[in-house]
Amino acid sequence: MTPGTAHIGAWAELPFFREDLPAIADALEAEPRQVLPAPERIFAALEMTQPEQTRVVILGQDPYPTPGHAHGLAFSAEADVRPLPRSLGNIYKEMRADLGDAPRNADLRFWARQGVLLLNSVLTVPAGEANGHKALGWQTLTAQVLDRLSDAPRVFLLWGRPAQKAAAQSLQGAHHLRIETAHPSPLSASRGFFGSRPFSRANTWLQERGHTPINWITPEAA
Repeated sequence: MTPGTAHIGAWAELPFFREDLPAIADALEAEPRQVLPAPERIFAALEMTQPEQTRVVILGQDPYPTPGHAHGLAFSAEADVRPLPRSLGNIYKEMRADLGDAPRNADLRFWARQGVLLLNSVLTVPAGEANGHKALGWQTLTAQVLDRLSDAPRVFLLWGRPAQKAAAQSLQGAHHLRIETAHPSPLSASRGFFGSRPFSRANTWLQERGHTPINWITPEAA
C-alpha cells in the first residue's frame, strides 16, 4: 500500500515526505490487515486545503476504523454513511446548539474547500482497530504542518489532549485563535466540548480580521 502524493502541492516541500514517508510506506506494504482509508485518499486533507488557503485547522486523532467511513479528512465520511459516526454526531449536536443547524450528511469536503484543514494526527488505521497505527510515525507530519501554518494568524480547533499536545509542541506564535476543549467522542464530549461554541467563535474571530466566515452548514452555498 503506497500512499499517493502526486496532488499535495506545496505540502510536498515538508521534510516528512522525503525523510519519513518511505519507512511508513514500507510498513503499510507489510501490513496484513486492511488499511483505511484507501491509498489515494490518505493525503486527501492536504490535497484539498493548501497552506495558503488554510484559515481554520481541525486536528483529529486517526481515521474512522469502520470500512466505508474514512476518506482522508478528519471527522468526515462519505455522504451515504448512516448512522453518523458518533464523534461527528456530537459535533453536529454542538453546531445546532451554537448555530441553529448542521449539515444533512457526514461529508465535510465543503469545509475543506473553504480553507478548513481537516487533518488527523495519524493518517491510517487498520480496519477495526482504532489507534492501530499510532506508532508508525505519522505525528512527524502533524508537527511539520503545524509549524508551517504558524506563519500567519489562523484558527485552531484543538479537540482532545493529543491535538492540544501537538499544538503546544509545534504551533508557534500567540497570534492564533486556539479553542481547546474535550474531544467530541461519546466518552468525553460532555466534559467541555458541549457548550464550547467553537463554530461561532471561529467565525467571529475571522470576521473581526476582515475574513469571510466559514459556512459550516450548507454545502450548496459554500
